[in-house]
Amino acid sequence: MAAHSSGCMGFPLRLLAREVYDRVRAIKGDNAVALITGEERIEPKGARYMCCTVEAMPRDGAGAAFVALDEAQLSADRERGHIFTDRLLNMRGREETMLLGAGTLEPLVRQLVPQAEISERPRFSTLTHIGPRKLSRLPPRSAIVAFSAEQVYAVAEMLRRFRGGAAVVMGALSPETRNKQVALFQNGEVDYIVATDAIGMGLNLDVNHVAFAGLTKFDGVRMRRLLPAEMAQIAGRAGRHQRDGTFGTLSGTNKHGAPPEFTEEEVYAIEEHRFAPLTHLYWREPEPRFDSLATLMADLEAPPGDPALRAAPEAIDLATLKRLAEEPVAADVRRHGAVRRFWEVCSLPDFRQRGPDVHARFVARLWQDLAQGYIGADYVAARISELDNMAGDIDTLQGRIAAIRSWAYICQRPDWVLARDEMASRARAVEAKLSDALHARLTERFVNRRTAILMKSLGQDAGMLPIELSDAGEVSVEGEVLGHVEGLRFTVDPSARHEDRRMLLAAAEKALPRLLGEKAEALASSDMDNIELAGGAIRWNGQELAKLEHRDGTVTPLVKPVREVAALPETARTRLLAALEAWLAKTLEPLAPLEKMHHAASNPDAGSQARALLLNLIAGHGYVTREKAGIEHLPKEMRPFLRKIGVTFGALDIFAPALLKPAPRRLLHALGLDRRALQEAMLPVIADVKKLPSGYRHAGSQAIRIDLAEKVLRAAHETRAKAQAKDRKRKFVLDYALPVSIGLEEANIARLLGNAGFRVQKARPLPEGQFGPPRPDRWEWRPSRRKQERARPAQPREGNAFAALADLVR
Repeated sequence: MAAHSSGCMGFPLRLLAREVYDRVRAIKGDNAVALITGEERIEPKGARYMCCTVEAMPRDGAGAAFVALDEAQLSADRERGHIFTDRLLNMRGREETMLLGAGTLEPLVRQLVPQAEISERPRFSTLTHIGPRKLSRLPPRSAIVAFSAEQVYAVAEMLRRFRGGAAVVMGALSPETRNKQVALFQNGEVDYIVATDAIGMGLNLDVNHVAFAGLTKFDGVRMRRLLPAEMAQIAGRAGRHQRDGTFGTLSGTNKHGAPPEFTEEEVYAIEEHRFAPLTHLYWREPEPRFDSLATLMADLEAPPGDPALRAAPEAIDLATLKRLAEEPVAADVRRHGAVRRFWEVCSLPDFRQRGPDVHARFVARLWQDLAQGYIGADYVAARISELDNMAGDIDTLQGRIAAIRSWAYICQRPDWVLARDEMASRARAVEAKLSDALHARLTERFVNRRTAILMKSLGQDAGMLPIELSDAGEVSVEGEVLGHVEGLRFTVDPSARHEDRRMLLAAAEKALPRLLGEKAEALASSDMDNIELAGGAIRWNGQELAKLEHRDGTVTPLVKPVREVAALPETARTRLLAALEAWLAKTLEPLAPLEKMHHAASNPDAGSQARALLLNLIAGHGYVTREKAGIEHLPKEMRPFLRKIGVTFGALDIFAPALLKPAPRRLLHALGLDRRALQEAMLPVIADVKKLPSGYRHAGSQAIRIDLAEKVLRAAHETRAKAQAKDRKRKFVLDYALPVSIGLEEANIARLLGNAGFRVQKARPLPEGQFGPPRPDRWEWRPSRRKQERARPAQPREGNAFAALADLVR
C-alpha cells in the first residue's frame, strides 16, 4: 500500500487496524493516514491512506489506488461473512486490489473473480504434533486455548499457582486490554498465555507450543468440533518465520471424561497444511432499498443469485430490526430517510453480548432519543460519567467496557450526537481507563510475577539468584518482595498465598546465608547501639539473637545463639558471637558487686557461716532480711570480710547498696534472674502496691528502698545514742526531717521505725486556752526478745552414748 499514491485496507479486528495504522503513519506521516473503526475515527484532512475495520471501509474504497482485504476467508463466517463477501466482490482499487486469506478460499475466488491472480506464500517453519501434555509439563512459551471464559479462568488460575501466572486473551476484552495482556507474554514477564480462539487471528506471538484445552466450541447455534482449518489457524500461532513450532492437547483438566485428542486425519491436515476448500460464502444484499421497513427486510433476506453464495444467517442487526418493526417505537418510520436512519440504529453492534432482547431494548431507547434529531451532549456525558468507575471485579469491568464501546460507537456517528468530537474523546478516555483497570485486575488475579521469576530460577546455583536485601530488611528478587528480615530472622511476605509460601521460603534460603552473614559481620563491627537485654535473651531491634543460660558461681551467663545465628556461615557466626560476648561483659559491669559475692562464696577461707550468708544474698539478688539471713550463726570476725566486698549489715536487712541502684536492678530483671516486680527508676519512696518491687520494704501505706530505710533507722539509733549519752534517759525526741525529705509520710515513719523496735509516745495536746508550740512525741527503743546468737545445744541425758561424746567435746 505504501508504494501507491493512496490506499485503503480492511482488517477483521480493530487492534490490527490500529497496528497497521501506526506502521503506515511512521512511513507516511501523521497527516497522510486515517484510522476508521466503529469506535474511533482519526481522519486528517487530505489523508491518502486509510486503515479500517472491514465494516467501516467505504464501499467505493474512497477512490484509492490500492485496496486490500485481510483475512478474506472470513467471508464464510456465519456472523460477519456477508460483509467480507461484499468487500471481496465490490471493492476495487484503481491500480491494484489484494485479497489476503487462507488457501481454502482459492476455488471460490477463481469462481467469483476469474481475473484474479493467485499467489502463494508458503510457511517457512513446520508444525509438529507432540500429543497431550499435563499443565505441569507444558514447555515455556506456550499458549493454551480454551473455548469458554470459565475454562480460561480455571487454566490461568492453575498456571498462576504452579508457573507464576499467565496472560489472558479473550474476545470479550477490549483491544487495549488484549494488547497489554499480550505484552505481558511478549516481554517475558510470564511464559504462558491462555486464550480463546481469538488468538487465532490478528495476534503475532512468540509462541513455541499451542495446547488445546478442548476441540469443540459453541458457534452460536450448536456445540461442534473445530474444523481442521480452524485448528490449524490456532495451532499456527506456534513458531515464527523459520522457527518450528509444536501443538497438542492439554490433559489432566477434564474431570468428566477422556481428554480431547486430535484424529490422525486432523494431525495430517495441520502438519501438511492440507484443508478442504470452502464451498460457499455468505452473502446479504449490500445495498437494500429503504422505501419501507417491509421492503428493507425483504431485500436483506433475499437469496443470492450466484451458486457460490449462500444467504447469510440472521445477524443481530436484522434480528433487532424485525423485533422493533413490530413494536410501537417503529410506527412513525415510513419515509425513505427515516427507514435508512432506523436501519443504521439497528446496525449498532451488540458489544455487551447480553442477548437479542436486551440489545433490542437498548436500540429502541436509542431510537427514541434520536427521534428529535440529535442526542444532547449533556445526556451522553452523563451516560459516559456513569461508566467512569474503576471499581469492581473482572466481569464488572468487562461489562463497563462493553457499554462504553457502545457509546464510543454512537459518538462516532456524524449525525447522532451533538459535540461529537468531545463526546467521542471522553468515551475513548473512559475506555482506556477501564482497560487499564481490567488489565490490572487480570494481572493481579492470574499473574504472580514473583513466582514466575522463581520458577525460571529453579535448578540454578544459589549464587546466581539475583536476591537482594535492602537496608529496611526487605528481601527481593528482581524487584519482587519475597519477605522481610527482622534482626536475622526471615519472614515470608504476609501477602503471599498459602500455596506460594514454601516456594518463597526455599528461594530466599538459597541466598540468605550469604546476605545474613554480611549483615551479621556489619553488626559485629558496629557499636551495637540497638542491642539490648530483655527476657533472658540478647535482642537486636526486638529480635532474639541469643538466649542466656545461667551458670552457678558467676553472674555472667552462657550465650546460646538462636537457630538463625547458628545457621550463619562460620566466619560470620564466630565474629558475631565474640562481639556479643564482649558487649555482654561490658553491659554487666554494674553487677560487679554480685560477681564478688559469687567469688567469695566459693572461697574456702570464708567459712561455712559466711558462705551461707553470701548464698542467701546471691539468692536474694543483693539483699535479704535479717530473719532469713542466718546472721545469728555468723562469727563477728567475719563481718569485716563481708563489708569489704560491699555488704551492709542493717537493722532490718542485710544488703549490698551498689545493687540497689537502677542499673543493676534493671540488669537483674533483664537477665531473668530477679522475677519480682521492677521499679525502673528505683525511686526512694513509692506508693505501696500489692506486689512489692524488688529492693523495697513496706512502710505502712508506702514502700521505701531498703538502703534508705536503713539510713532512716541508723539516724534514729544515733539520736537515741546521743540522748542516752547526754542524760541517760530511755526516751528521746526524733527529728523527722530526714524521713520526710526522703518522702515518707509521718504515719508511715512510725510504721517503719516500729519494725525496728522503736515505740512512740504521743505527746498530750496543750490544755485549752494555752498557747505555744505543740509538745514533741517521745520515742524509745524496746526491741523484742531476740534469740541467742547461737542456740545452746540440748544436753543429752546421762547414761547415753551421746552424753559421753558431749563430755569429750567439752
